[in-house]
Amino acid sequence: MRPLAYLRPAHGAGAGAGARRDAGTALVCASCAGQESVFACGECGREDHPYGASRCARCILAERLTVLLTDPTTGRIHHQLQRVFEELVTSDRPQTGIWWLRKMPGVGPRLLGAMARGEIEISHDTFRSLPSDRVHDYLRGLLVALEVLPPFEVRIERMLPWIESVITDLPADQAALVRQFAHWHVLRQMRKAAREGRLTSSITNAARRRIRLAVNFLTFLQAHGATAATATQDLLERYGEHVGGLTSSDHSFIAWLRRTRLNTHSLTIPHVASPSPTMTVSDSQRWDAVERLLRDQSLRTYTRIGGLFTLLFAQPLSRIVAMRTRQVTLATDSVHVTFNTIPIQMPPQLDDLIREHLEHRGKSLYASSDNGWLFPGGNPGRHLVTENIRAQLVAIGIKPYENRKATLFQLAGDMPAPVLAELIGITNSNASDWARLAARDWTTYLATRTHFPRS
Repeated sequence: MRPLAYLRPAHGAGAGAGARRDAGTALVCASCAGQESVFACGECGREDHPYGASRCARCILAERLTVLLTDPTTGRIHHQLQRVFEELVTSDRPQTGIWWLRKMPGVGPRLLGAMARGEIEISHDTFRSLPSDRVHDYLRGLLVALEVLPPFEVRIERMLPWIESVITDLPADQAALVRQFAHWHVLRQMRKAAREGRLTSSITNAARRRIRLAVNFLTFLQAHGATAATATQDLLERYGEHVGGLTSSDHSFIAWLRRTRLNTHSLTIPHVASPSPTMTVSDSQRWDAVERLLRDQSLRTYTRIGGLFTLLFAQPLSRIVAMRTRQVTLATDSVHVTFNTIPIQMPPQLDDLIREHLEHRGKSLYASSDNGWLFPGGNPGRHLVTENIRAQLVAIGIKPYENRKATLFQLAGDMPAPVLAELIGITNSNASDWARLAARDWTTYLATRTHFPRS
């Protein structure tokens, strides 16, 4: 199959909306099924989730959570933690909740218990005073997902102590300048990206790089008896020679100095044109990878789907992991996925994989805290991390970034750039770059579209 066979926009306003496959797997008790019961909870009478000799896992979990989360001043579950109690008790697998309460070192349960007893405050400030590790971030994410705490972005939170650590050896005036640049420019851009749902590890790493380069530039100026305010173009060029060339990350700090009038010497960094896109993966190699992802059942389903979204529709992994279930529409005989604005019909086998994934993605421990992610992650309320899919693909010889470029090249040769941009969600400029690389001139398409505008 070739890309045009895969990129079929859906026709009609409600293509497949609301359709479901017949499951035929309703849960009924043993007596209703005409079978002899082998277990019934002595407390609630339920026959699912046997855990002890006479009680089910859900009742045992409810008992232990009641002890843990009860506020001694009222004798009831702490009002702010009621959502936590309900979430854990009603989860699909209460056994997992019992395991979480018992596991060592039990940091999360102990912290919840201290909050319920009023020993520590239920707030983000509490977590800021604690280590920023996986255990604390997990519990904090759960409290945010259940709206016990207001939303926060862990990448931005971790930036704050990191900024202080990188400016610790700077003179006070330079440290204050870098802090100002970081808070009013770099972090501001990160918060905007977070609001728009596109804050990724790459953006975070780029933000750290900008701050490090600002520190390096100020250190260089200090060694040459200058400051940010007195730096000249000559000193900037000497700094460029010192570091082996200036980059776009350097430009960010220089442009900020100019824009804020902290430096009035008209510092400029020569514009370096972005290189034209190139490819290292052949079309046949990409299709071999597609075949493997379609057929290799030893791979995780979400890895196969994520890889195919990259290899067939040129989606970057950072965008794939942040997809929502509402972007998928199931019909009786088809599956449509909306990457940008237009639903695209999935090819055979991939649509089956998507159905299978939606059927089994379920809930791990928390029933309502996955926020509708198509690929929910290990932390409640957060999606799967990019590296989770990328590492598994690389392990079998599939490099997502290189294969995505090969996909863009092929698609750019099969359709006009504006159509490609609209279907898969890239800019017109980016689509045009790939169209030029694929030697496709879409001027004729524009003329045709002007002559025959779509209804």
